[in-house]
Amino acid sequence: MNVETLRWHDGRLEMIDQRVLPARFEYLSYDSAASVAHGIRAMVVRGAPAIGCAAAYGVALEARRLEKTAPDVFRPGMEKGFETLALSRPTAVNLFWALKRMRQAWESMGSTTQTAVAERLVQEAHEIHAEDIRINRAMGGYGAALLADGARVLTHCNAGALATAGWGTALGVIRSAVAAGKKISVVADETRPFLQGARLTAWEMVQEKIPVTLISDNMAGHLMAHGEVDAVIVGTDRVAANGDVANKIGTYMVAVLARRHDIPFYVACPLSTIDSSIASGADIPIEERAPEEVTGFRECQWAAQGVQVRNPAFDVTPADLVTALITEQGVIPAPDREKIAALFA
Repeated sequence: MNVETLRWHDGRLEMIDQRVLPARFEYLSYDSAASVAHGIRAMVVRGAPAIGCAAAYGVALEARRLEKTAPDVFRPGMEKGFETLALSRPTAVNLFWALKRMRQAWESMGSTTQTAVAERLVQEAHEIHAEDIRINRAMGGYGAALLADGARVLTHCNAGALATAGWGTALGVIRSAVAAGKKISVVADETRPFLQGARLTAWEMVQEKIPVTLISDNMAGHLMAHGEVDAVIVGTDRVAANGDVANKIGTYMVAVLARRHDIPFYVACPLSTIDSSIASGADIPIEERAPEEVTGFRECQWAAQGVQVRNPAFDVTPADLVTALITEQGVIPAPDREKIAALFA
């Protein structure tokens, strides 16, 4: 994708407003930790790697905003910025990974000027952004080898350039396979209730002229039963130490269907998305979002007024349903605690 999901322009962070795609394509501008946190929470930007990049820039923006204040204002202000960003979304571990890395960069500066701290944090955010693209391309190369020429690949949610700093995780694998000369086609679940598959994945694939067929979420089993899906590739927002995978709600259902039909189920997963402090998927916090996302979409209300709603944004797929994790260090078949620990040894 030539489109930049996030970009640094004139000392501000600009992010594509993914809420209005594909009807409109526009950037929104951010100048503080609080404004970036609002953008993350409101789903202007989404996808674990992109959220991590946005949070890193949020810290850098806060340092620039406070750099000319008194020291007794700067440090508390920075701490408040970190806290505000950490509260923006609970499930995507890249958010906390990026905040930890930005804090380490800050603390490594020691007793220096606040302007120097701000410059250092901007540099670190830029490096996190560039590193994400390098990692995605590495994962894409490893994952592309798993796909046969002519493969029909089902995806759930959007794990493409729009979910990352660029290239993508799950869609990055597809991009890499196409770049290698393979004829790959995509089946995109619409991904209720926020329609990331219908609005974002389909848009990305159409832009690049990669064949894509949009289906509603409840059609996946039908297509699998009729031999119309050869592989499933999804992204992830957090992987537990035992290999359990948290991803957009509905992923677990797709994984169960894939197992039933003997279809490989791959998870494209940068190491920054693995949370070794979480023993299993049962311990991963699951964000519950507003009922309005389920009862209608934008101005259209289709559910009865007063109905009770559940809206968990993510579910957990047990490790034993995952054929392999695709990481920047290679493919990890049948992930388990020992194999994941070895990645960090």
